[in-house]
Amino acid sequence: MRIASGSALVTGGASGLGAATAERLVADGAPVVICDLPGSAGAETASRIGATFASTDVTSEEQVRAAVAIAAELGPLRVVVNCAGIPEAVKVLDRSRRATDLDRFTRTIAVNLTGTYNVLRLAAEAMVDNPLDDGDRGVLVCTSSIAAFDGSVGQAAYSASKAAIAGMTLPIARELAEHAIRVVTIAPGMFETPLFLGLPEPAQRSLAQQVPHPSRMGRPAEFADCVAFVVGNGMINGETVRLDGAVRMAPR
Repeated sequence: MRIASGSALVTGGASGLGAATAERLVADGAPVVICDLPGSAGAETASRIGATFASTDVTSEEQVRAAVAIAAELGPLRVVVNCAGIPEAVKVLDRSRRATDLDRFTRTIAVNLTGTYNVLRLAAEAMVDNPLDDGDRGVLVCTSSIAAFDGSVGQAAYSASKAAIAGMTLPIARELAEHAIRVVTIAPGMFETPLFLGLPEPAQRSLAQQVPHPSRMGRPAEFADCVAFVVGNGMINGETVRLDGAVRMAPR
């Protein structure tokens, strides 16, 4: 499917992987709606790259519907990329060996997993009547993580949410196949996002050295390249693609 054949929507598009993806989609000819929280840099990012900003909490049906409607006004909604998420680190037991607050787990699931599903279902609803473009009506791209497969200590909530995204990819792809809508998930490794760039320089170097090849953090533009490849290749469907330089996360 051609990126320029319709509009695109990117959640978590204010910074990091989402911002790079939105910029790539604009460069490839799609009118893009960036969805992010009101306190984010979403409006500034949208202005910089020539996109439209929609203040959106991905767990809200009303706000996601409104963002989807904005995208649909710009052209048939063809591409949706789910990058919104929170990197909550929480152990089962705290330092005093007491159970940690359950709300921290459920919030991570709500934003990362339920938020992704909320966007998927409402975007799919908007795509079902699109005219075909090279056999596709739309492509839904989700963001998992290598933590879905080899999470470290303290990543139980994050890993659970990301593993569930990978797990629902195939059944949703199979369901939406009759509507010619593809569903693909990308599982990035360690990338130059605000989370990692906020670490001390020695910690960044240590993490980068764990990547077999290339021995560095991934660049957000490389994630965006993968999104563009997924959209353009009609045979990629129902799959989770690791984008990680062959790294496997250590227990700690």
